[in-house]
Amino acid sequence: MIIFRYLTREVLLTLSAVSAVLLVIIMSGRFIKYMAQAAQGLLDPSALLLIMAYRIPGFLQLILPLGLFLGVLLAYGRLYLESEITVLNASGVSQQRIFAYTSAPALLVAVVLAFLSFYLTPYGMRQVETILHEQDALTEFDTLVPGRFQSMKEGGRVTYVEEVSSDREQLQGVFVTETQVGAKSKTVDNKKISVLIAKSGQQVLHSDGSRYLVLEDGYRYDGQPGQADYRVVKYDTYAVLLPKPSVGLTVSDREAMSTTELMAGTHQRFKTEMHWRIAIPLLAFVVTLIAVPLAKVNPRQGRFLKLLPAIFLYMAYLALLIAMRDALDKGRVSNAVGMWPVHALFLCVGVVLLYWERLRYRLSKWRSVTAKDVAHA
Repeated sequence: MIIFRYLTREVLLTLSAVSAVLLVIIMSGRFIKYMAQAAQGLLDPSALLLIMAYRIPGFLQLILPLGLFLGVLLAYGRLYLESEITVLNASGVSQQRIFAYTSAPALLVAVVLAFLSFYLTPYGMRQVETILHEQDALTEFDTLVPGRFQSMKEGGRVTYVEEVSSDREQLQGVFVTETQVGAKSKTVDNKKISVLIAKSGQQVLHSDGSRYLVLEDGYRYDGQPGQADYRVVKYDTYAVLLPKPSVGLTVSDREAMSTTELMAGTHQRFKTEMHWRIAIPLLAFVVTLIAVPLAKVNPRQGRFLKLLPAIFLYMAYLALLIAMRDALDKGRVSNAVGMWPVHALFLCVGVVLLYWERLRYRLSKWRSVTAKDVAHA
């Protein structure tokens, strides 16, 4: 029991550290992407934290199997390097028993992954989908931030306001520039620029649902850079149609569906998603079976000798699962087969690695017996 607690603690501590680092890296990349969307006025900045919070279960669903795999490799690699497992082996604790001990944290991770895969991740994706739909209902006016130039239409429109009222109905110090490309050419020389400047503005909603930014007391400048034939118009009131910003972030409908809805669905995409959700918890057991024998290293070689090949093996496993999911989507593989051949393949790889020493011993013994028989003959 002491050995079991010790090995479990080492694996869980390393798993937690590795998963935390991977989660921070992935969330940082995603957050930068969302921040870029918000800076362009495509997302309401107040929705960023909510989106990130609801995406965490989906991130963990992919991180935890890798974290468990690396956790076993790093934790047991250190124990091999410090000859602790060598002492355990000399005390009668075989590699198979070490795997049995490691199955407990693997079971814990599999239960967490099942909860994430079957419930928490779909729930989070549904909430993200709701937030994105709310963002689609916003206009450029709703995402304006005072004192910041915001780009819309892939840089075709740039808007700046000095002040925005608390109810977001009134603007002060408005600057809008829009680039129009000629029909015959899209070169810089053929671009025309329109600049609107106004002291104030307000949002007006029409009965058909369209919204306009009504500018008051300002000027409009139309012209082409480098040319003198520009036009200046002074206006008392000027209306600009507010386009809806395209968020550019999508959520797959099957990812946001609950497990009960997937089981009741008849479309092949729903069945494929169900296979994928089942595959995630199974991944924890199979990678543990592979990681335990791969963690064995010679103290003279260092603990990172087998780390790179092991990661390649894990990536091959994940890549085959993704390829099988694509094949299921396209109907190339039947639902009865599903992703089980991939699991079976790497399960066999793990069993061979786990019993490799015993298999090699029996093979060498069989060869020696065969050689003696041949010599006597």
